Amino acid sequence: MKRLFSLLLTSLLAVGNLSAQTDTKSTTLVAPANGKDFLFNYYQQTFNALQKSVEGLSETQLNFKPAADRWSVRQCLEHIVLTEKIIFDFAKKGMEAPANPERKKDLKMQDEDVFKGITDRSFKAKAPESIVLTGKYLNADAALTDLKINRKAVFKYIDSVSLDDLRNHISDSPIGLIDAYQEFVFLAGHTSRHTAQIEEVKADVNFPK
Repeated sequence: MKRLFSLLLTSLLAVGNLSAQTDTKSTTLVAPANGKDFLFNYYQQTFNALQKSVEGLSETQLNFKPAADRWSVRQCLEHIVLTEKIIFDFAKKGMEAPANPERKKDLKMQDEDVFKGITDRSFKAKAPESIVLTGKYLNADAALTDLKINRKAVFKYIDSVSLDDLRNHISDSPIGLIDAYQEFVFLAGHTSRHTAQIEEVKADVNFPK
């Protein structure tokens, strides 16, 4: 699981340093704040934005690919659902380890850096080959239903731990040290990133009307 998450992070950041990304092209307009209320609001906002983006799309529209090497809306949806579970499982596992607040002094990544980096569509990335899309979802509603179920588990977990506990669990990642709070920012931001990708597909001149 740790290796899979590392591959995911590495693939997203292969084109540039996360903390160096400053310009965002995202459907999300909020900025990180140091509190669990922000997390709950951000998760809800990213879900609402995704739901609005895919609402009313036909099967033809869901399956349209702008190019052979680019994903369809349907593939983006499956990737969002699958990857969110992977990141959530990794974050929970990290929280099972003893807290290590002594490492906080070595943190260089700010919440804003994580937020901006994951939602920045000015750089592209390739998903790890180990994350296999199977064509599971025949329609958008099915994907949204599974995502909503996953999000309930995420909300329940965030509600069960303290903010201090999230901040006091520091882990190594391909981008350097991050705390558990930042992992949960990353998780929601990943959905925002691929919602923006869906909007790019819909904006293609050949997108079915």
